[in-house]
Amino acid sequence: MSIEKLKIESRQEFEQMISTEIGMVEKDLTIICSNVSISDKTRLDILCHDDDGQLVIVQLSVNEDDFMLLHGLQSLDYVDKFKAFLKATYNKHKIDEKAKPRLILIAPSFSDVVRHAVESMKGMRVDLYEWEYLKLGDHKGLRLQPIFTWAPIEKPKEKEEKPPEKKREPKPAKKKEPETALTPEKKEEPKPEPPEEEFPKFPPSPQEKPKEEKPVSKPEQEEPQKKKLRLF
Repeated sequence: MSIEKLKIESRQEFEQMISTEIGMVEKDLTIICSNVSISDKTRLDILCHDDDGQLVIVQLSVNEDDFMLLHGLQSLDYVDKFKAFLKATYNKHKIDEKAKPRLILIAPSFSDVVRHAVESMKGMRVDLYEWEYLKLGDHKGLRLQPIFTWAPIEKPKEKEEKPPEKKREPKPAKKKEPETALTPEKKEEPKPEPPEEEFPKFPPSPQEKPKEEKPVSKPEQEEPQKKKLRLF
């Protein structure tokens, strides 16, 4: 049996398919509302939120359209301004008004202009998904493929930074120990010099002063001299 690619010409039909299977886009997405007109030329297709309460805008397109990114950014700015209003209006939903909303674009394909524009954006998250409507025998199904997402980029960075820190600590400790054992007298004298700089930083510095005052005692030296004069 061969797989046949089908076309979706109706935008409303495509919106219903995504709404009923919103879990295909991302897990734990909850739909708040859909088909919201922002201006005469811009419309917000689906407004959702994730488990963290971050607002997620899903913009849909039946064809490849570069203006889709522009309409999505307009919807993103619109939702960002009215986060507090959305939280009060849809109080049954978990909405975090402090978090910046993010954008998801779903289209059959994206041009290189849109891809480079999304990759170079800073301060906002925009994910790209391409869709295919397939038919296998009597079964039809929608297939989504992530083209550009921000989530997988941040995870490997944390894992790479941890191991080098643990490897650097044991190495210098092993090298310093054999050096002190080789020389008993000459190398023991310079060692007390570096701790003298560290002691002033800590409070137990006054304990060193009384030790220096004990060996110096003038009255003890004067008394034996007087006794010797009296004996003569």
